[in-house]
Amino acid sequence: MKMTRQDTAEYALESLLKAGADKAACRVACARTDEFNVEAGKFSLMRTLFNDELYLKAISGGRKGIMVSNKLDKDSIDRSVADCVALFSSASADDAEDIAEKSVNKSFDRSIGGPDMDGLFNRSKEYVELLGDEYPKIVLEALVSDFHSAQTTFLNSNGVEFNDNREFYRLSATFLAKDGATSSSFNGYDAILASLDVPFIDLDLHRSLIEESVASLNTRTVDGKFVGKVIVTPACSDMIWDTLLGNFLSDAPLVMETSRWKDSLGTQVSDPKLTMRAAPLHPCIVAGERFTSDGYESFDTDYIRDGVLKSFALSQYGSLKTGKPRALNTSTSIEVLPGNVPLSDMIKGIDRGILLNRFSGGSPGPGGDISGVAKNSFLIEKGAIVGALSETMVSFNIVDVLQNISAISAERCCNGINVLPWCCFDGITISGK
Repeated sequence: MKMTRQDTAEYALESLLKAGADKAACRVACARTDEFNVEAGKFSLMRTLFNDELYLKAISGGRKGIMVSNKLDKDSIDRSVADCVALFSSASADDAEDIAEKSVNKSFDRSIGGPDMDGLFNRSKEYVELLGDEYPKIVLEALVSDFHSAQTTFLNSNGVEFNDNREFYRLSATFLAKDGATSSSFNGYDAILASLDVPFIDLDLHRSLIEESVASLNTRTVDGKFVGKVIVTPACSDMIWDTLLGNFLSDAPLVMETSRWKDSLGTQVSDPKLTMRAAPLHPCIVAGERFTSDGYESFDTDYIRDGVLKSFALSQYGSLKTGKPRALNTSTSIEVLPGNVPLSDMIKGIDRGILLNRFSGGSPGPGGDISGVAKNSFLIEKGAIVGALSETMVSFNIVDVLQNISAISAERCCNGINVLPWCCFDGITISGK
């Protein structure tokens, strides 16, 4: 008889301890995805994907072994346990390796009633048709729409137990504008949804990105080089918010001591207008984590509050390694609190600058220097958007521009993944050909 998820987790955990682990943790996840694909404006595929995952972590004398497998039968579990034991047996000891201590065990139910595949198909078909009717110059390169469900059980040898049942819809669209031989740069839209109540084309920011792609058929270059203001839209979350997480707040830069903020906890690191949070429990974030991979329940937490650094994004390991506090979650679901300036007024207040939707550049250096090309972006002059841009470079130091936030919009966009406003940063070097 096939073991349940609970049985599988308990068997794997017990096997790790019997094999010599002092401490152990196990996560068993069973996921299903029912998916539609559209390519070049036509439905090309319908499929169902199943994904089982067994995650094992074992510690003995400070030595760690981690093994991940997609097979949950007993023989495969036994092999995974043996491999995990072999890994910790040959590993070096590290006093920062540990597992979560016992807390309140919980189960989370975020089911939404199962898939409505007819509804998903109809919304997808509606989207394709609306694009063709309302935006004939838009070429839909790809659309993936799916219903995803996952059931997860987490156990560790300290008695921690979490169960999570979650369901949601996902949308990922890639498109560009084309008029004869002229085409725009590609753009995209991603969202996670708890229902199909809203047409895909009417989701937050979606129409704006489509219309801006059409406007990008006619581009201009910036004359010369100047230092100005850049409005970073919610569509460009990677340039600022992901960079802060990856280069200043997370395990690697803090353990390696490359983060410029490693000694800045409790100090002013940005303009007081900025409050940036990890908010997996926010009602607009559909699939936010409920417990960390370490085995702790997740709670919302401020990284920066009113410009002051309040928390790092450290895992249990990062915390023990650095001696700094562990984050209350390990989430990438980011919320930036709104300001009090309407977007239209923000644009009116710019003498010369850019509205930036997408950024293409290399990874920033440890010091926070960033340089790349502004994509799907627009020139602002004398308080008005005057045209789409091509071949325009932006460069700045992220630590410096955080101190030069001119305004944060009162409006915010939520795509079920993040909740973000438009933010205007000053002191950015902008240069054309």
